[in-house]
Amino acid sequence: MRLVRGSLLALALSLALTAAPATATADTRPLPERMANTGGGTQLITAEAATTAATTGTVRWWEKRAGRWVQIGSSPARFGAKGLVAGESRKQNTSTTPTGLYALPFAFGTKAAPAGARYPYRKVTPRSWWCQDNPSRSYNRWVEGLPKDCRAGESERLAAYPTQYAQALVIGFNYGKPVRGRGAGIFLHVNGSGATAGCVSVPAAAMARILAWVDPAHLAHLAIGTTGGATAITRY
Repeated sequence: MRLVRGSLLALALSLALTAAPATATADTRPLPERMANTGGGTQLITAEAATTAATTGTVRWWEKRAGRWVQIGSSPARFGAKGLVAGESRKQNTSTTPTGLYALPFAFGTKAAPAGARYPYRKVTPRSWWCQDNPSRSYNRWVEGLPKDCRAGESERLAAYPTQYAQALVIGFNYGKPVRGRGAGIFLHVNGSGATAGCVSVPAAAMARILAWVDPAHLAHLAIGTTGGATAITRY
């Protein structure tokens, strides 16, 4: 009888162990190594929020060394006042930050570039505007002096934002072949008083560190996304 009981106990324990679901192992690889695409270069900036409804998150910058991605720095970040949305379906004037993977065409600012900066840098003048007027031939472009077909009420005079645009990087959203109505003037810039109108922002010290680090020879890109779901940053 003892032998039977022992055998039954052993059998029950074996069945319980077999039926127990395996515990998932967390993927501890650096974020860029978990992404589908990093742009093909050896520098990457990631801007990650918890959900599409979030207006805050984290910006990190990474460099690929000896085949492995290494985090160089990180900073708290702000996003659009209405959260994040998939870049391919974003609409202009919605105060949403577009998710996706983007090139970084150039840097600019009302202040000078930080010491040692190598990225192409444009100094803002009183005549510097970012045209956001949909019918204009200059849509989603920097212009020196407003063209006749670009209305001031549909554009940003960059010098009017000396805090936010003290130093900034242009995010290449809707930039190469602009789609009218999708949005214009999406930047990585210095924090203002709160959430952005669709850009990504960081404290001034972090922006200066990023500009002193980023190098056009490394083909840097910026990825924006959430920690999971349809807009997960790892999809880009």
